[in-house]
Amino acid sequence: MISHSRRHCVVELQALPCRIGQIRRIVSAQLRHWQLDPLIDRAALGVTELLSNVHRHAQPHKTCTVEIELRLGRLTVSVIDGDPRLPVLREARAEALETGGRGLALVAALSEAWGVREQADGRGKAVWFSLRAAPGPAVPARPVRIAAEPVRDAARAALVAMDPGAVAAPLPMAASAGTGPV
Repeated sequence: MISHSRRHCVVELQALPCRIGQIRRIVSAQLRHWQLDPLIDRAALGVTELLSNVHRHAQPHKTCTVEIELRLGRLTVSVIDGDPRLPVLREARAEALETGGRGLALVAALSEAWGVREQADGRGKAVWFSLRAAPGPAVPARPVRIAAEPVRDAARAALVAMDPGAVAAPLPMAASAGTGPV
């Protein structure tokens, strides 16, 4: 089941390896829709790590819910499962050949905050992380026009300096970099 609201998205799934890529694409698409493109890579990596933990460790089943919410300039990604056991952040190990146990450390490194909360009924937990959503670029209320002639004249002068016979006709408007919105 997928449900959407303007600032909230919830997906229920089985945390199986074949589903993790689908959830990454759903999270990425939702963040693009919310115009939060700079957060896509970190959010996708974080949700992948949390879902991988559910797949590896959750008991008795792998059913979980991924919830993404944008509220007050903060994106929060939560993975809720039915296993009441709380995850443990392992200390960094010096062994370079270690192949597991880094998921929560990655989540901690890529996020501004993360945590675990027990479900009210005691039958599970939510592991979450949050990212600050930077405001998008300021867009002027109306386009600002800049006179194109000085730019066109400078471009013409540069072309004539390179090849005096190259410019016989005026430059087309498309060659001018000084028009349009700023």
